[in-house]
Amino acid sequence: MAHGVLVHSLGSRQESNKLTSIRIAILGTRGVPARYSGFETLAEELGSRLAERGHQVSVFTRRHMAEQGLERHRGMTIRVRPALRMRAFETLSHTALSCLDIARHEFDAALMCNAANAPLIPLLHRRRIPVALNVDGLERARRKWGVLGKLYYLLCERLSARWADELITDAEVMRRYYRRRWRRDSTMVPYGGDLIAPDGRAALDRFGLEPGGYILYVSRFEPENNPDRVIESYRGVPGNHRLVLIGGAPYNPGLTACVQALAARDPRVLLTGFVYDDSYRELLFNAGAYVQATEVGGTHPALVEAMGAGRPVFYLDNPPNREVVGGAGVPFRFAAEPTLTTALSGFVAAPAQFAKFGAQARGRVLERYRWDDVTDAYERVFAELVGRRA
Repeated sequence: MAHGVLVHSLGSRQESNKLTSIRIAILGTRGVPARYSGFETLAEELGSRLAERGHQVSVFTRRHMAEQGLERHRGMTIRVRPALRMRAFETLSHTALSCLDIARHEFDAALMCNAANAPLIPLLHRRRIPVALNVDGLERARRKWGVLGKLYYLLCERLSARWADELITDAEVMRRYYRRRWRRDSTMVPYGGDLIAPDGRAALDRFGLEPGGYILYVSRFEPENNPDRVIESYRGVPGNHRLVLIGGAPYNPGLTACVQALAARDPRVLLTGFVYDDSYRELLFNAGAYVQATEVGGTHPALVEAMGAGRPVFYLDNPPNREVVGGAGVPFRFAAEPTLTTALSGFVAAPAQFAKFGAQARGRVLERYRWDDVTDAYERVFAELVGRRA
């Protein structure tokens, strides 16, 4: 397979539908149903579509995230394994146990998520199971990691480039990084964002919201995702629009307390906690606008979903966000003009003038970020991995 950017074509979709059933393991995430972040969204949306196409998909799920008694979900088999509930070891411990379980069953290929799991690839190679590794963004750039954590992730980047049978990057900026830093080509496959709008308004009623009357932010509460700075910026925005933040910080009580204290100072700010499924889509499709304030990473699923929902997007101006949004959104900075306060003040003063950005964003997603196209690309990766194995 030629390395490079995901290419959409009707011919490739027709060809992929003829592939023989492949037994695929998805590991390295918190599992399904999706209840946390981008990797879980990938596992659910990709895995369910692969299952629809006749492949046998097993998703390894952390015990504390699993729904009791649920063994299958959207055509996928759920394999539940425990994990050490410690920030530094939860991912690696669960993936290690998943690899040991995979070694006891028959699989044709594995999709491993998160470069942090790269040291475990040899466990699967011993069973002659080829591995496609989705490395995500530059995890070592996150502020939450100390020196040892950053060094570990640097090592994992190197091992990812050396050991993965197929390296998957989710943004062009990440593809260039691995090529430049580690001299390893990768296949760039982004996330999808073509969600279907739900019916009803149960979530709106639960949170006391009106369609178009609020601005939405969706992210885990991590320092580099800036939930605190978003709230601080919003305090200078006039008007009655609400600011709704979906997310939380399971391993960062200090930041959680800071965000809660800031929210308490402005009655327009609403913290919903984590929201999923139809409730999440309802809040997304009814938002007046969307804010993306992430500093690191590649393609962020929530950003693509907001664009797919046709929301005007305000994004922190950096290469990954700029790559996804293109010209279909409004950039901002925290320390220089245009600031988030300036940008959102313009929106609440004249929302209709920003409608064009929502339409452009929706069009960009339908052109570049469709889940069926994402599935086509992964299906071709798995087919080639199985071919190499044979």
